[in-house]
Amino acid sequence: MDPRRWPFSRQVLAVLLLLVAVVLAVGCGGSVYLLHQQAVVESRNRSLDVARTLAEDDTVRAAVAAAGDAPPASAAQLADGEVQREAEAVRARTGALFVVVTDDRGLRLAHPNPQLLGRRVSTDPSRALAGQEVVTDETGTLGESARAKVPVYAPASARVVGEVSVGVGAAAVADRARDALWPALAVAAGALVVGLVGAHVLARRLRRLTLGLQPDDLGGILQAHDAVLHGIAEGVVSLGPDGRVVLANGEAARLLGRPVPAGSSLADLPVPVRDVVERPRAVPALAVVGDRALLLAARAVERDGHLLGHVVTVADRTDVELLTRQLDAVHAVGEVLRAQRHEFANRLHLVSGLLETGRPQEAADYVRALLATGPLGSRVDGLDAVADPYLQAFVAAKAAHAREKQVALGLGEVSVAGRVADPVDVTTVLGNLVDNALAAAAGRPGAWVEVDLVQEGSDLVLAVADSGPGVPEELRDTVFETGVTTRHDGQGIGLGLVRQVARARGGDAWLAPSAPGAGAVFVARLPGALTPVHAVEVG
Repeated sequence: MDPRRWPFSRQVLAVLLLLVAVVLAVGCGGSVYLLHQQAVVESRNRSLDVARTLAEDDTVRAAVAAAGDAPPASAAQLADGEVQREAEAVRARTGALFVVVTDDRGLRLAHPNPQLLGRRVSTDPSRALAGQEVVTDETGTLGESARAKVPVYAPASARVVGEVSVGVGAAAVADRARDALWPALAVAAGALVVGLVGAHVLARRLRRLTLGLQPDDLGGILQAHDAVLHGIAEGVVSLGPDGRVVLANGEAARLLGRPVPAGSSLADLPVPVRDVVERPRAVPALAVVGDRALLLAARAVERDGHLLGHVVTVADRTDVELLTRQLDAVHAVGEVLRAQRHEFANRLHLVSGLLETGRPQEAADYVRALLATGPLGSRVDGLDAVADPYLQAFVAAKAAHAREKQVALGLGEVSVAGRVADPVDVTTVLGNLVDNALAAAAGRPGAWVEVDLVQEGSDLVLAVADSGPGVPEELRDTVFETGVTTRHDGQGIGLGLVRQVARARGGDAWLAPSAPGAGAVFVARLPGALTPVHAVEVG
């Protein structure tokens, strides 16, 4: 089977085994070389030590000096000589390949082969006879050996009378190196076994961590994951078990209005995001972040009972929320118009009946009474100061809604001569503030809500006051934040949306100071929400 088609874990195992084998082979080869060199050095030192010891022996020095002064002796005479006996005794004790002693003429006085006694040595003795110690690797009559040559001095004299040559055979050196090699081979074999086990364990762990997937599969999954992550219209933020961001797509950064780099902590994210992660909800939460209305949802990811992290999804609901508020306003106006149409039809029937019965004066009196009372039988004082019919109808609709809640809605300071240029933003801001005021005042004796509408150039400044319990002191600084509400059934969205719309136009919304227990006063400025007065006049 082609190794390139093996599973990735098997390829890793094979590479690791090959690497371990190469390392061990190089290590063993180096060890063998070093051990052999060490054995050679030890053999040379040993031969030198033996040669020195024998050359310093007084008996040997005297015998060698006497032999050098006498005519050459025969092999038989030398075989029974004292030098031969001492040399052989030393060779037997030390295990040397040979111990050779010569006189100053280079004639052998001691040799392992008695037949060579009295003959000149086969290797050059001149350096030793010159008083130098020589350690070399040479080949003589007994084969290759590491040999040491040491001069022999006459007793009580510095005169060289001969030399001692001691050799350790190459076979002995190899035996010593081989003896030292076995422990190294045993260590290498143990290291190979450990490497095999370690490679197997690593391969299994790698297979478990990758869920048995191959690199090509992982690469494809990563590409698909990246395409899905950055291709969806929603923002996605993945958090690890420690609360740090693992990854986030570009849509999440755009919707949250800030970069979401990997490694940043949960504390670096907006408060609503932290809230949905720390306090999970069964349904997504609507929150205002910056100038956007977002739908946030968080889900914990677990495996085998262990928390792996959280996934937060972020969806943009700004346009939907604005349209919803606009539709609520239109619906309220439509309900008012429907009720007015029904009442006007009833009144016209009455006028028609009076005229048909020949009582025109009574019909005229009835019409004058209608003009004095206004639609739906009641009049919102000061509404005539609002020139824009759309704004008039909206305030009238809210007044009707207030009457249903048994709350008196009135107008305070009103000065709006221009026309509404952006009905959606105006109704969103005014509608939310009035709805909040009605909810706060409803159910209290003498409940009332007062609305101020003032035009400053093209800016609309509106204020809504109520007779409710007011905003607690601890919530005054955070009342516009998402999720903050003074009602048990509130979501904390309306005021955040009011400030979002106002700031998107370059204005703002704030909570004005009020006396303790006197209710709340909310103010908003909407730049460009009205057409200037001179533009209306020219039109």
